[in-house]
Amino acid sequence: MPYKEREINKLYYTMGEVTTMFDVNASQIRFYEHEFDILQPKKNKKGNRLFSPDDVANLKIIFNLVKDKGYTLQGAREYLKSNKNQAQENQRVIDSLENLKQFLIEVRDSL
Repeated sequence: MPYKEREINKLYYTMGEVTTMFDVNASQIRFYEHEFDILQPKKNKKGNRLFSPDDVANLKIIFNLVKDKGYTLQGAREYLKSNKNQAQENQRVIDSLENLKQFLIEVRDSL
């Protein structure tokens, strides 16, 4: 049986890793932390923010609402308060479709 690499799941992501994931400045992540109650990164003794996978998933939802769908910050806040479960399910669907797209691109390139 061939060796298959496991996907590494981290418990916490640093601010630098999160800014690289979303291709934004750290100040924007900090701003969203103050604007949205669902973002609650832990802070270590130095005060560095450590984002859990749930925080990263919530950031994906926020960026989807604000950047892609054009919600204002107030509109996104209200939408998340009333439809958090629906927003999470929509984000799961978006992630799975992006994974499928990436797989199909890899298949196309290998042909």
